[in-house]
Amino acid sequence: MKFLDEAKIYVASGKGGAGCVSFHREKYVEFGGPDGGNGGRGGNLYFRAINDLNTLIDFRYTQHFRANGGQGGMGRNKTGSKGEDLIVNVPVGTEILDEDGETLLLDMMEPDKDFLFLRGGDGGFGNAHYKSSTNQAPRKSTPGWPGEERAVWLRLKLIADIGLVGLPNAGKSTFLSVVSAAKPKVADYPFTTLHPNLGVVKAGQKEFVVADIPGLIEGASDGQGLGHRFLAHVERTSALLHLIDITQDDPAKAYKTVRAELEKYGDTIGGREEVVALTKSDALGEELSADQARIFEEETGIKPYVISCLSGEGIKPMIFTLNDIIQKA
Repeated sequence: MKFLDEAKIYVASGKGGAGCVSFHREKYVEFGGPDGGNGGRGGNLYFRAINDLNTLIDFRYTQHFRANGGQGGMGRNKTGSKGEDLIVNVPVGTEILDEDGETLLLDMMEPDKDFLFLRGGDGGFGNAHYKSSTNQAPRKSTPGWPGEERAVWLRLKLIADIGLVGLPNAGKSTFLSVVSAAKPKVADYPFTTLHPNLGVVKAGQKEFVVADIPGLIEGASDGQGLGHRFLAHVERTSALLHLIDITQDDPAKAYKTVRAELEKYGDTIGGREEVVALTKSDALGEELSADQARIFEEETGIKPYVISCLSGEGIKPMIFTLNDIIQKA
């Protein structure tokens, strides 16, 4: 299934039904009088967050949503039926933004809860409503009120506990495939990951969700590579797991490059608690990996985990550290 995290849609509530002009006609009933009923109210439009959805791909094919209009009034003082409400299902974590793409209208964080977004229009009055002592036979009725309409942007931010960040080819997808049942694309070239992936990781009796996003490169804030677009998917995380390829010439420089891009994105991510791990330690061996970790700590002041997705070295302690951070958060 193709991943889509942003979509523009057009939503509208239902129009109210028109009032009716009618007079009672019955044998032996003289001067039956007006009996035109009122129109029914238009249907409301709701948004509902659904756990089973994890992409906005459905909105690529359907962009217009309109609730049903109310039924018109009828004779014998019959009020028209209310228009059927329309519920638009979106993934949990979806933001509903105004047409400008910036003003937040709704944040769909609670699953299976309906949020009233647009109210249906009121029904019009029938001529029975206008009957009075001075106007015994009114022929006046009113049309139903129009519903509300607006264009909105849907922006999905995945719900995850831990966000994976790092340069392209740092081993993020491999790590996710090893610690969870997720099957992200893994290859020996940069930018293998083109859209976010989620995986559920077990830490003893506990479980947490990890989000893997496409790698960042220097200049991402200016649109280089895939830019900052996918960083929104790790905004809701409790902490970041920063993976760095230990086999490259300068792991400390790689760390600082990614950190600079995270800081440029803003405090929502730049200020997150962070765990750092040097990956692919099996390629260097235990002694060289320990030297690289020591040099990295001297240059950054951060003690990294040294892990290998091939052998499993260092992964379990790191997972329990991440779980502790999540429990505290």
